[in-house]
Amino acid sequence: MLSVPQAVTLVESRRRLGQRIVFTNGVFDLLHPGHVRYLQAARGEGDVLIVGINSDRSVRGNKGPSRPIMPEHERAEVLEALTCVDAVVVFDEATPAAIIEALQPDVLVKGADWAADAIVGSDVVEARGGRVVRIPLAAGYSTTSILARLRAE
Repeated sequence: MLSVPQAVTLVESRRRLGQRIVFTNGVFDLLHPGHVRYLQAARGEGDVLIVGINSDRSVRGNKGPSRPIMPEHERAEVLEALTCVDAVVVFDEATPAAIIEALQPDVLVKGADWAADAIVGSDVVEARGGRVVRIPLAAGYSTTSILARLRAE
């Protein structure tokens, strides 16, 4: 897990090598095949994939007191184990706006469930000539549905 300054250093060094930086973000609680497919597709948009994950406090603020199921350091560890993920950065704010501003990625990826005009950071990325990519979600997978099934048992 990298700090924001460490992630900025990584971006600068990889960009000097001519590599394209991709950023995405989310909670990534209870990692499932939908997450893996999404992250693999995100990595396919560039050379380096940096994943921002909401801190535990940020998740509680966005999703309520019963989330996250897995603490931020465990979510980061699982994501870092995926070969498609180059780095993970935790952010404590409600949105990833500040980290996107700091990293200045070449490609910003979000799920297609996000309206194009609702994607935080799209203005920053597009202002520097970057792209915003909306990736279709794999049908039948969501942490919320997994939790609902567990609660029903």
